[in-house]
Amino acid sequence: MRPGGDGDAASSSASKRRRRPEPSPTQRALSLLTRREHSRLELARKLIVRGVDANEADALIDKLADAGWQNDSRFAESLVRSRASTGYGPRYIEAELATHGLSSDAIAAAMDSFEDDWNEVAADLLRRRHPQALTDDRNAHRKAADFLLRRGFSMEQVRFAINAG
Repeated sequence: MRPGGDGDAASSSASKRRRRPEPSPTQRALSLLTRREHSRLELARKLIVRGVDANEADALIDKLADAGWQNDSRFAESLVRSRASTGYGPRYIEAELATHGLSSDAIAAAMDSFEDDWNEVAADLLRRRHPQALTDDRNAHRKAADFLLRRGFSMEQVRFAINAG
């Protein structure tokens, strides 16, 4: 027991502490969108997991899209730039965009917005990750080609990257 007080004072002050109010669905959505871009489908999934009703989530996302907070085109362009900068090719990126519920037109527009050359992206990745493929070692060429194909580059881009070295 504390000197000069009774034992219930500590427990009653703990119960008087204010709890943070439960965030509204709009606050939850904005919190997610301020961290990074989200596709409409991804944002809806996250809101539903956080206890927002599916119909309410759709209506909220419509409002946020109208206000410019959520935009699938902006999300797609951001994802293309991000994945390309980390060494992924166009096929991989297109497949990932499709998992976000984007239309084929939206995917094509995002891919067209990419300003770099996919051949150069593949060649740069090869120089960084498989420099041994830049020699005449056929086994190293095969390993590098397999790596680039797994990363979503076309055979034409793989050939360019190996021959560029």
